[in-house]
Amino acid sequence: MTYTDTPNHKIHQGRNIKRFREMLGIKQDALAADLGDDWNQQKISLLEQKETIDTPLLQQISAALKIPTEAIQNFDEEQAIYNISCNFSDYAVNNNGVNIQHINPIEDIKKLHEEKMALYERMLKEKDEMMARLEQLINNR
Repeated sequence: MTYTDTPNHKIHQGRNIKRFREMLGIKQDALAADLGDDWNQQKISLLEQKETIDTPLLQQISAALKIPTEAIQNFDEEQAIYNISCNFSDYAVNNNGVNIQHINPIEDIKKLHEEKMALYERMLKEKDEMMARLEQLINNR
């Protein structure tokens, strides 16, 4: 039996609002402020407990969160977890044929840091050269 065969599985729109809000780093009171004077943190909390939400309100919330309404209506966290667990393992290969276990994010971060430091050093050198030229121009007057 696949996950999609599970009977009576419904998407919880309020929980989806909470998930997206949290992923975006938005507090309940900030979302309430974006929705207008009639809203407060407690009202957002109650909204996030509702399984279904009227479409006009859902559209207003999705606009405030800057995400498509369909994302809130269709995101199924359990299905996403199921898909991830079925499609990734220690030996998973992504669509480009790269073996995922050979990707080292720490090395990538170190490389980016080294590139950033090299850029910073070049910028400092250019600043020092520019300052020297400016001092020379001032002294030649």
